[in-house]
Amino acid sequence: MWFRGKDLRLSDHEPLRDAVESGEVIPLFVLDPYFFAPERACELPHRMQFLLESLQSLAESLLQRGSRLILVAGRSVEVIPRLVVAWRADRVVAHRWVEPFGRERDRRIHEAIGDRLQLYEGETLLPPGTLRTATGKPYAVFSQFARAFRRLAVMVDPVPAPPSLPPIPDDITAHLTRVPELTELGLRHNAAILRGGERAANDRLQRFVRETAPDYAEQRDRMDLAGTSRLSIDLKFGTLSVRHVWTKIERSLGETQAAQTFLNELVWREFAYSTLWDRPELLDRPFKPAFAAFPWLRDDSAWNAWVEGNTGYPIVDASARQLLHEGFVHNRARIISASFLTKHLLIDFRRGETHYMKYLADGDWANNDMGWQWSAGCGCDAQPYFRIFNPVTQGQRFDPNGDYVRRWVPELSHLPARFIHRPWEAPDDLRRAAGVQLGQSYPHPIVEHHFARERFLALAGQHLKATPSRRGITKKR
Repeated sequence: MWFRGKDLRLSDHEPLRDAVESGEVIPLFVLDPYFFAPERACELPHRMQFLLESLQSLAESLLQRGSRLILVAGRSVEVIPRLVVAWRADRVVAHRWVEPFGRERDRRIHEAIGDRLQLYEGETLLPPGTLRTATGKPYAVFSQFARAFRRLAVMVDPVPAPPSLPPIPDDITAHLTRVPELTELGLRHNAAILRGGERAANDRLQRFVRETAPDYAEQRDRMDLAGTSRLSIDLKFGTLSVRHVWTKIERSLGETQAAQTFLNELVWREFAYSTLWDRPELLDRPFKPAFAAFPWLRDDSAWNAWVEGNTGYPIVDASARQLLHEGFVHNRARIISASFLTKHLLIDFRRGETHYMKYLADGDWANNDMGWQWSAGCGCDAQPYFRIFNPVTQGQRFDPNGDYVRRWVPELSHLPARFIHRPWEAPDDLRRAAGVQLGQSYPHPIVEHHFARERFLALAGQHLKATPSRRGITKKR
């Protein structure tokens, strides 16, 4: 049983269930240097902390059931074929990955061991590539995908965790190791990161259903409220299965608007995974070919201001600082921040996408890419390129009292709500009373909104008009 970092649980785990029914089982995790070399681990500090905690939790759960987690260091494409021979394994069972580098890894391992590698679905509710239009093509519009999903998807009960597991065979030998410590990978513990592991994940789900889910439809966009589930990290690492989450919400909330709104977010996740499955090149280039040669700016000063949270736009700066501090950004803040980087600052969405993947504890390749390309206007079923979020009005609408900004941009915390999203418009005496000195304690806006909006519209309009391939860029959605 090859656990691979996106299925770190025992419940609703079909490869594990089938392995247990077959007899002897060796639970294995490979510490592949692709992720676990110190220089690589430092490129995903928050995800690595959650991953290590989840591995430790998995190891303890296996031990409680009479087995143990075997950890082996090395490249998966070399370790798996070697251990299959050394352990005389008849099968290697695992969940399928959607990402192109995971698919290439599996192709190479299958080439080495043949059909002994057996991959199971379970990362999504429907196998990616299942849904097709009437002409047999992948869906490019979410609403159409969602309708097809609702027609075809049949939810079955999650598979319970096995009450016991067979002991590890006595003759298993390998160069075994333990779950690494963060410090061994050159990282420090961050107390702001959510706790890893299946038990913590189930606690989050129960708390969401009990406390937050009933108001999800009304509060999910409010950045100042704890109105979201925070389950994205558990779906990313598989400490909860998406089927488990779906059935729990459906049974707990029934046909309410809250339930349907939340479940629609899970369908969006399906859409993102399905899109990446059919178009693996999207991690490198935009969905819409017209944006392939878009004249993005290389403005390192503006880039650093955006990364560090010093753009002079409080809602954008709050999201930047939240990301660096706790490896999470509220989804509405992600959209605002991505729109600002690409359309106000004219910086390539791929730089923002890479930055988010470095620091997001819930960093998911398919979802992150879908979100960034959607915000930039170049993705699958993206918002139109000419829709440009105003960070001031967005802040006023979704952080009306300024509490989100006050938490992450404390130098503005004494400004009244009516000015906290536009401190440059506050009267001088009010700013002085609040201890705000523009250009000193807090920066002036890095760019004026109206100017930035018109600049992007002119540049994008000129570029797209001159680009032969204009799929999906007209103003008619």
